[in-house]
Amino acid sequence: MGRKKLPLWTIVAADSRRARDGRYIEKLGNYNPLVKPSTVELNVERIHYWLEQGAQPSDTVRNLLKREGVLLERHLRLKGKTEEEIRQMVEAHCERQAVKRAASVKETAQSRRQKALDEETKRVAAQEAKAAKQRAEQEAQARQEAEAAKKKLAQERVEAEKEAAAAAEKASETDASEEESPAAAAEKSPEAEASEAEAPAAAAEKSPEAEASEAEAPAAAPAESDAPEENAEESKAEK
Repeated sequence: MGRKKLPLWTIVAADSRRARDGRYIEKLGNYNPLVKPSTVELNVERIHYWLEQGAQPSDTVRNLLKREGVLLERHLRLKGKTEEEIRQMVEAHCERQAVKRAASVKETAQSRRQKALDEETKRVAAQEAKAAKQRAEQEAQARQEAEAAKKKLAQERVEAEKEAAAAAEKASETDASEEESPAAAAEKSPEAEASEAEAPAAAAEKSPEAEASEAEAPAAAPAESDAPEENAEESKAEK
């Protein structure tokens, strides 16, 4: 079936004595290798019937029946497995084969471009996430540094206020001591003035005596000078 460069295969039951492309007995399915992954349509019940009748599949058909789990199903039936067990085992087999086919599909130019685009998108998204993380870390660090600087400034301000208050208190104490010293001097100054005033008064009181002693001293001196004359006269009278 199909046409040039667009093949489409038909799975049939045919007499081995006839030509390959000759008359067949029954159509059993289709095989399309053009799609990725390839697709197979099978009439499983009729395939089992012909296999039971002794039909021998070709190599290509055998691989297709094996891939689709038809041969596994026949083998399990011959072993006496239940229909539920056969169904579960065949489904698991088909899933494994589908994963294997998907992994073995050849990449086309469009799929490679799409894959490269997806990888580039992932790379850009990873870079943006990394840059966003770095920005967040930098912003967090900047906030921490700003908070630390703010706390340090507040602490320095408190310490400066304490120092200013201590200096102001010390200055006020100094001013108070200075104000008390002139008051004491003012209280002592009348006594000092009184003592200074008494000293001239005492000097004034002594000055008349000193003048009197000074005045008597010359008077006594002439009296002493007259005494020899008197003594002389008395000596003369005695003679």
